[in-house]
Amino acid sequence: MRGVRKTVIVVETVTADAAGRPCAPIVRAAAMAVLANPFAGRVMDDLSELFDLSREIGAALFPEAVARLGRAPVSYGKGALVGVAGEVEHGAATIHPRLGAPMRAALGGGAALIPSNCRIGAAGAALDLPLGHKDEAWSFDHFDTMTVMVADAPRPDEILLVMGVADGGRPNPRCGDGPIRD
Repeated sequence: MRGVRKTVIVVETVTADAAGRPCAPIVRAAAMAVLANPFAGRVMDDLSELFDLSREIGAALFPEAVARLGRAPVSYGKGALVGVAGEVEHGAATIHPRLGAPMRAALGGGAALIPSNCRIGAAGAALDLPLGHKDEAWSFDHFDTMTVMVADAPRPDEILLVMGVADGGRPNPRCGDGPIRD
């Protein structure tokens, strides 16, 4: 993958909630790519180079995360952590215009918007990756977060691109799964 310094795949299996009550195992996987930010230190209006790069990375890397689940994917999310010489818009350029299509292709669908988050951070900073049901945007039981980080990324002139997938929602949810909308 062009412009990528390294990739990391993290897999976690949740078998109990925060109170220690057992739940059916929930597997979450995050595929991460550390890529050079060609716009670090510069303000540019045309960020399309990042659109295309994230599409390529998503197509190459996200299927690996999906394969790590072992069961059908249910939830997904995406995010970017931009090094301090960049700007939030650089992260937005990696996660919004073209990343969704390769993610949905790897899942075999996905009708709901993909929850996302991007921010500026130093190497080793954590990113809270939001997860939501891939087909039911209002499934409260699937509103979740996976916190990820890479110890040496992003460097000031890099972006950490993250794509997450899970085979379930939160452990032992108790908020209701109905379409209540305030």
